[in-house]
Amino acid sequence: MLVDSHCHLDFPELHSNIDAVTARMADAGVGHALCVAVNMEDFPRVRDLAERFDQLSASVGVHPDHEGGEEPDVARLVALAAHPKVVAIGETGLDYYRHPERAEAQLARFRAHIRAAREAGKPLIVHTRSASEDTLGVMREENAQVAGGVMHCFTETWEVAEAAMEMGFYISFSGIVTFRNATELREVARRVPAERLLVETDSPYLAPVPLRGRTNEPAFVRHVAEEVARVRGIGIEALAGLTTANFFRLFRDARAV
Repeated sequence: MLVDSHCHLDFPELHSNIDAVTARMADAGVGHALCVAVNMEDFPRVRDLAERFDQLSASVGVHPDHEGGEEPDVARLVALAAHPKVVAIGETGLDYYRHPERAEAQLARFRAHIRAAREAGKPLIVHTRSASEDTLGVMREENAQVAGGVMHCFTETWEVAEAAMEMGFYISFSGIVTFRNATELREVARRVPAERLLVETDSPYLAPVPLRGRTNEPAFVRHVAEEVARVRGIGIEALAGLTTANFFRLFRDARAV
């Protein structure tokens, strides 16, 4: 069995055809997926999907890129995380690539999410882009290691991965690891210890080779896993087994079906 550790099934591209999406997921041997929230306004749809499908879990949080809408405080995040199908806080983090002018607001949001994860006892889902130094710095300052979590859709250097793992974080690879120009990232995927490794789609975006240009979906996580297995010199079944075990160890409130 494979697990898609990060997807956005509430997004219109997938939600409008959710029964077919989950059927293809099952046909591909993907037994579980974590549907990740990016704002408060759409969180009820994320939660409802997890309630409807046994093979889905949910998170609660506000993406660093998101503007407008509710800005949840720690208490609000903790309260929503108490739902039995909500297994994580996030996605959260810092993204200076698109909005460097909003760094201070992003930093405050990130700190609130880390504090909520510590209080709720739920792991963090961390997004970082063009902001790795500040991301790691805030994680250290806010004792993110108490909550633990995952650096999702990882595209950074080995040194960033190593620093995150020193705080107990897992490293998750998306379809980007299959891209032709991702040589350095494949080397990171080769070096990450087996017990810290996850795979994901980040669907509906970043469809892996050989499906570039298509709407991504959880069934396609098999292509990510196959590439990670290839660079590590192991079989796909071995890779599936270890990443699935890692997922349920990290997201301890998620339930296999």
